[in-house]
Amino acid sequence: MSRAPRQKQKLLLLRQYLEQNTDEEHPASTAELIAWLDGQGVSAERKSIYDDMETLRDFGLDVVKIRRGNQSGWYLGERPFQLAELRLLVDAIQSSRFLTKKKSLELIGKLEHLTSKEQARGLRRQLWVKNRIKSMNESIYYLVDELHAAIVGDRRISFHYFTYNPRGQRELRRGGARYRVSPWALLWDNENYYLVAFDASSASIRHFRVDKMLSVQDDGPGREGRELFQAMDMSAYTNAHFGMFSGETTLVRMEFKSSLAGAVIDRFGSDAMLVPGENGCFTLSANVAVNEPFFAWLCTFGGDVRLLGPESAVEAMRAHIEKIRARYEPIKEESE
Repeated sequence: MSRAPRQKQKLLLLRQYLEQNTDEEHPASTAELIAWLDGQGVSAERKSIYDDMETLRDFGLDVVKIRRGNQSGWYLGERPFQLAELRLLVDAIQSSRFLTKKKSLELIGKLEHLTSKEQARGLRRQLWVKNRIKSMNESIYYLVDELHAAIVGDRRISFHYFTYNPRGQRELRRGGARYRVSPWALLWDNENYYLVAFDASSASIRHFRVDKMLSVQDDGPGREGRELFQAMDMSAYTNAHFGMFSGETTLVRMEFKSSLAGAVIDRFGSDAMLVPGENGCFTLSANVAVNEPFFAWLCTFGGDVRLLGPESAVEAMRAHIEKIRARYEPIKEESE
């Protein structure tokens, strides 16, 4: 068969070979390139390879030439993503609970095409969290795209929202009635995606875990709650809602041991105002949703933290601790 039709693809084939088979540790010699092209039905000579490499450079590819002894070698240098960047992306995908195992492997496979085959083998040897709990909702990947489209298109949506019963089965909330909201933003917190939306039924901004949403449908144009959303500080919103649980947001005052400054800044951000006090302590005032996840976070630090006010929050904290203590009361045996 004539090789003429394949000759027109020569530059494309060379680019493909450099992308898939070469890197700084694995250059391809001119002889290897000629032999590989021959196997693809394309004839080439040493001089033409040199000319082709110059053409690829003129096109914008970072084709690097090296010499090892009497031989010249070629490899693709600068790429859209460096290997260290791809490793970070792979780590993020593999450790994400939001993505299913199947979708994680698909995305990693696509990332592997952005480097050489040799370096791609190393990507799968990066971080893998054994027995990591991965999302079971395979449609989430596409659901996020639908939600983005609704936000950009100024569309309201409706959906079912579910929880799990003690048997591990899904149960629809609100008795199966659809939620109808105006979507405004997607945020990532505590390894989960959340939809931030205006709920007209409560006239408030609420958030919903995306992996617990089902049967999302378009509910017409014209989102509501624009002024409420625009007045929100999204960073402050996520800082206030521990574990993204709902609750009445209240300005609370807390006292911490100085050794906890790092943990407090990790939670509330570097702009948090830590006020030095006595006995190696500091105080912090912050807006938080006063609820059980907030109390659980305080309990993480045992006696090294104290909730100072307001009194309503302190009383709720006492009740929380008492409820836990009561669960550990010794069981009294009935006298015979």
